[in-house]
Amino acid sequence: MTAVFHAVVLDSEGLSGWIRRDRAVMATLQELFDMGADLVVSANIIIEVTHAKADMPRVNWLLSQVHTEPVTKSAAKAAARLLADAGLHGHEHAIDATVAEAALRQSTPVAILTSDADDMRMLCGRRVHLIVL
Repeated sequence: MTAVFHAVVLDSEGLSGWIRRDRAVMATLQELFDMGADLVVSANIIIEVTHAKADMPRVNWLLSQVHTEPVTKSAAKAAARLLADAGLHGHEHAIDATVAEAALRQSTPVAILTSDADDMRMLCGRRVHLIVL
């Protein structure tokens, strides 16, 4: 990775990979830590990664290492605008839209660590760099 980012927003796959200790995700996160990037998650990503088999002590520790962006009424409205502008439907893409909206609120340069590059590109355009898992 040659770019330096002020902030990197993790989607559910990014955070899940970190929870599972996925080697590729861990290596990418180490590079990001080394460059001093702030790691960010949208609050609703916590819901996606929490399930009966989740290692909750690890989840809680990892969440203590990142900044959690709230999904406020204004954030939800901004995410809905992103969906409308991209021609996407909220039912299928609502959480992606909140991740994109959170990324667009960060200081630039900003990236999203994602497994869903197509939707994120539609939502963010070229304003956010994508690190694809």
